[in-house]
Amino acid sequence: MFHDAPRALLRAREKRFLALLLAVLTVIAAFAMLCAPAHDFSLRQDEHRRKLGAVYMTLNNPFYEIIDEEIRTVVEDHGDILLTRDPALSVERQTEEVKELIKDGVSVIFLNPVDFERMGPALEAARAAHVPVITIDTNVQDSDYVASTIETDNYAAGVACGEHLLATADGAKILLLKHSTARSALDRIEGFRQTIAGHAGFDIIDEEECEGQLERAMPATEKMLERHPEADTIMALNDPSALGAMAALESLGRLPGFRVYGVDGVPETKELIFAGRMTATAGQSPRHIGHIAAETAYELLAGNPIEQLVQLPPHFWTRDDLTPAQTKEWD
Repeated sequence: MFHDAPRALLRAREKRFLALLLAVLTVIAAFAMLCAPAHDFSLRQDEHRRKLGAVYMTLNNPFYEIIDEEIRTVVEDHGDILLTRDPALSVERQTEEVKELIKDGVSVIFLNPVDFERMGPALEAARAAHVPVITIDTNVQDSDYVASTIETDNYAAGVACGEHLLATADGAKILLLKHSTARSALDRIEGFRQTIAGHAGFDIIDEEECEGQLERAMPATEKMLERHPEADTIMALNDPSALGAMAALESLGRLPGFRVYGVDGVPETKELIFAGRMTATAGQSPRHIGHIAAETAYELLAGNPIEQLVQLPPHFWTRDDLTPAQTKEWD
């Protein structure tokens, strides 16, 4: 009889342990049931978020980084997702990235074309998939394939640089830094050319391609200066190429007194203008371009009418127009 007491005590402990284990398992199961619907709801929410795509000619330029940042802000404020791609100045890669975004199910594509004349295959793929395209910063040759273009008035930017040169110099021996596959760059250079055309003493004596890249503009400028040491002015299609030109001039001891024009309004170039080391830049507003492009996309998705072309006026910056605070930010 006394030997049965330990056994009874052991059985009682086992029952209490099993009861405790069952209670713990019950709590875990209940917690899992409560969490499962919320998790499933989140997944369903993700499935219904729209995807929009953006493909730039390059992200090796702060101008495009700011545009992408602004588009992403608007897209995420709508609860959607932005997929960004960088073809690094390759037309073939940009075309493939457009096709990949279509396969990913994007509702709209923002396109900053590498080559405005060679976007046909990408645009045809988007049209076949019923995915509207909004071009940003520059148009394409096949504009019928594009729902809207959001850009600066690039021709006016070139005009502003030319007018300033005519107003502040008695004559100039001018070098051009170009990017002939970008429509925006062509328009800027053309605006500059036509403004100074016919003015005696203002001569374009050489020009080089640089794709708007600092690292290509520097050797291009060195080559032109070697051929034409009499040059005293550079018109660059954008600020990164203007910075490359200035690096070349600095290395050759030619920067003081040399006139350098750019387009963009990058804070770094505005600081150089304020310091008297660069002449001027025709500023763009990448924040406005990005915001307008994104809002245009949502108007389009809502079935509302949109403008086929939006051109923002450039803001011309010289040393006289700038304050220290303005050198720190985009227009």
